[in-house]
Amino acid sequence: MDSQVTIPEKHGNEATRVHKAALFFKKLKRQKILQLMALSGMVWLIIFHYIPIYGIIIAFKEYNIVQSISSAPWVGLYHFKEFFEDDSLGYVIKNTFGMSLLKLLIGFPMPILFALLLNELRSVRFKKAVQTISYLPHFLSWVILGGILTTWLADVGIINKVLLALGFIHEPISYLAEPSYFWTIIVSSDIWKELGWSAIIYLAAITGVSPELYEAATIDGAGRFQKMYYITLPMIKGTITILFILAVSGILNSNFDQIFVLKNQLNEVASNVIDTYVYQIGISQGRYSYATAVGLVKSVIAFILLLTANSITKRLNNTSLF
Repeated sequence: MDSQVTIPEKHGNEATRVHKAALFFKKLKRQKILQLMALSGMVWLIIFHYIPIYGIIIAFKEYNIVQSISSAPWVGLYHFKEFFEDDSLGYVIKNTFGMSLLKLLIGFPMPILFALLLNELRSVRFKKAVQTISYLPHFLSWVILGGILTTWLADVGIINKVLLALGFIHEPISYLAEPSYFWTIIVSSDIWKELGWSAIIYLAAITGVSPELYEAATIDGAGRFQKMYYITLPMIKGTITILFILAVSGILNSNFDQIFVLKNQLNEVASNVIDTYVYQIGISQGRYSYATAVGLVKSVIAFILLLTANSITKRLNNTSLF
């Protein structure tokens, strides 16, 4: 009677695990440069993003700089209650959502349209010149651009001079002193600064579209705008969706640098947003626990918006972050 040697299942699984581990370490060795680059990024993320998470607990304590976080007394939800009962909360929320929604509705489609039109330029030299000019404002800080805008929008600034010369206005207007103009200034200056830079990722996505699709459309008699609408836009739909989800999740981020440079006492009713409110009430007055509580509320709302936008886009066009 022939006898058969049977390898126990336990030993077989162990051998498989050893083999997989050996393959994994061989792959790491081959990619050691890439892994070191990724590791440095992970270390930075852990040090500056994950370790500081411990500090969130000061939102539930009465913390000051002469105490350690652990020794500060617990106050529970006191700072959250104080925030929601603040008289200025109404216009702070209104300004934050108002400017952010305008940036989303007007500022988000603009780079897409700019990338589509830029892609249609046939002159390579002119295309590069337009790209370079549109990118330049992105590399200037809001401190510099804020100074430029303050000069332009002053009573004796170039904008008043041009409008007076054209007859659109009869007397100079101090635009930064009028709350009614502030949202328009913020949205338009943000588009001016970031239009070219934001279009880069869409241009990169457009270069991935197969030329054969355009050739087939040309044979069928499609014009440039028809190609843009029926080929280019559908092919970059995934990129647009992902960036839209990220834009919605960051709707409470009102660009602190921009607003802080352009705001003043005269336009505070229209310029005070959550970020500047936290700076004024929390940081300037040393109320770190209160500032942390407001920031935590903001983060929770942003997370909810992210999940909502992700769920909606997944149902509409089957594209999502996760």
